[in-house]
Parts: sequence; C-alpha cells; structure tokens
Amino acid sequence: MALFYTYNMRKDYIANLLLVEDEENLRETLKLNLELEGYEVTAVSTGIDALQVIKKEYFDLLILDIMLPEMDGITVCENIRLQNNEVPILFLSARNTGLDRIEGLKKGGDDYMTKPFNLEELLLRIDKLVTKNKKLKVRTPINDVYTFGKCKIDFTGLIAKDKDGKTIELSKKEIALLKLLIEHKNEVVSREHILQAVWGYNVYPTTRTIDNFILNFRKYFEKDTRSPKHFHSVRGVGYKFTE
Repeated sequence: MALFYTYNMRKDYIANLLLVEDEENLRETLKLNLELEGYEVTAVSTGIDALQVIKKEYFDLLILDIMLPEMDGITVCENIRLQNNEVPILFLSARNTGLDRIEGLKKGGDDYMTKPFNLEELLLRIDKLVTKNKKLKVRTPINDVYTFGKCKIDFTGLIAKDKDGKTIELSKKEIALLKLLIEHKNEVVSREHILQAVWGYNVYPTTRTIDNFILNFRKYFEKDTRSPKHFHSVRGVGYKFTE
C-alpha cells in the first residue's frame, strides 16, 4: 500500500477529519498524508476516545477502523447514529467479506475500504464524502430583509420587528442563527451544524446555548411561545424554521 501522496492544500475550505486507528504506524502515516492534503486531522486509537472527541468537536468525516480494542468500529458507528449525528463515516477493515461490508453500511457507514488499500483511492473517496457532505449543507440565499407574518428581520442592520411591531436589537450570533434557520426553511438543522456554522468553532459551546437562543426567538416572534408556529425544536436532532 503506497503511503505517500502529493501535497495539495485546499484553500477554499479546510475539512476537519477524525481518524480512529489502533495501529500506531498506520495511524501516524495516514495522519501525515491527510495533513499534507490540507485536512485538519484528529487521530485517536480507541472507539471510546472517538466517542468522547466527537461530542466536543465538529467533524466533516470520520475514518473508522472496525477492529478496535475495547469497542469495535461498528459499535462506535451505532452510538454516533443514536446521537443523531450525521457525520459521514468511512470504514477501514482488514476483513474483506461481503457480509462485513453490508454490516458496516447497514449500521450507518457511508463507505467501506479493506486493508491493504491504495492511498490515492482512499484520498479520492475521502474527498467525495467531504464534498457531498458540504453540498448537503448548501443554503438557499435570502434577501437582507426577511418578512414572515407581521415580523421582519433586517440581517444587515441587526434589528427586527417583533410580533407586536416593536423594534428590537439583535446580537450578531442571533442574526447568524436566524439567517441559518431561514436559509434552511422547513428543514431540520442539526445541533452540530448550527454550532459549527454560527459559532465557527471546531470545539463548540454547550448545545444549551442554542436552546436559549430559540427561547428568545419565540419571545420575539411567536404569539404563543408554548405552541410555536415558526421556531421548532426537534428532540434529539436540531431545530427548524417554518413560515
């Protein structure tokens, strides 16, 4: 298996990858080559470490070995999907049977490669998964001023008209979150996507922060905060805006 590839820095977007591999030499070599490709890479050796890290950081892709100590990769994948985390997962495995491949994909994996593998092929598959994931998050452009019902939001002026027609000032984070939700109108936006897109951190704040913002939006724009028509929480998944 060739384990060195040409340098190709991605200037437009630096994807953040999580590599889970218990074999130290392979882990370090893959990490180096992925970094040479322009990716940000976090590398861990166990499934338990992976689950801890993924709760604290946003990742564009998870490269997951199946044969891991303590907790195998299939179980790690199941745990991630139970958290409603839709991060793309590429399995690596020394086992090359149709049943193993089917099991990995059934449990929530997006792709599957067997060892030994060709590094160039791995990099192409990684690029495709990252690109696909990025395209799924494309937003629908909206104007600088958005109106729904009697409410109006001025994204550039950082102000809004609330349900009673009163002018309120909004913080930059409130504006960013409102814009994100409205750009994905009628779609559920995951907590992970919100935290990464609005706060812009790989290591992001508690999801309770989003809950507080949504509560404020309901106070501003909903006639009945207990039965909201516009700002919805989807338990365990994320949030949705509807007109």
